[in-house]
Amino acid sequence: MKEASITAIFAILAIFMIVQTHSIRFYLEPNSHKCLKEEVHANVLVTGEYEVTEAIGQKTDYVIQDSKGHILSQKDDIPHGKLLKFSFVTETYDTFEICFVSHVPSHQRGMRQEVMLITKRGIEAKSYEGIGEAAKLKPVEVELKRLEDLSEAIVQDFARMRKNEEEMRDTNETTNARVLYFSVFSMCILFGLSTWQLFYFRRFFRMKKLIE
Repeated sequence: MKEASITAIFAILAIFMIVQTHSIRFYLEPNSHKCLKEEVHANVLVTGEYEVTEAIGQKTDYVIQDSKGHILSQKDDIPHGKLLKFSFVTETYDTFEICFVSHVPSHQRGMRQEVMLITKRGIEAKSYEGIGEAAKLKPVEVELKRLEDLSEAIVQDFARMRKNEEEMRDTNETTNARVLYFSVFSMCILFGLSTWQLFYFRRFFRMKKLIE
């Protein structure tokens, strides 16, 4: 019973890790930029919606890029007051950055804009309604497809967690071995220095005829 409870807890945690939706609102000052960063695993679908409040005469751009500077999605001069969307699939485990940039003409006084951003990834980002319509699936079949993908994602996530645990264990064992070797080496050095000092002072005192 206890093992079943632990398994259920891990399954729930895995679902929260796989199915994630982030919603945020922030203000973008004139002639400034604001960026948000997020880590995503490989082969994960990421979708998002964003909206920027209207500001006459101002332009707002957005760009999404990874840690190496590769652009995943970009749009210049965003239409203000409209809900826009983006999507991309990650190739490797990386940190991607979403940046919004405000441009105000020099002769104009800018105003602060509000940005609304919603990002989804994993199972939550997939449109199963569209998949069902394209494949002519029944609602029950669509739900089964979603559960199948969710189960597969949970298995992959558990495998990833196990791999990370093995890597951390190997790192800890390697670190412990290096610390042990360093400690033994330090003790040998200290013992050698102590022995050298003992013979040096003994010779010194003999030269001064303080000891025989």
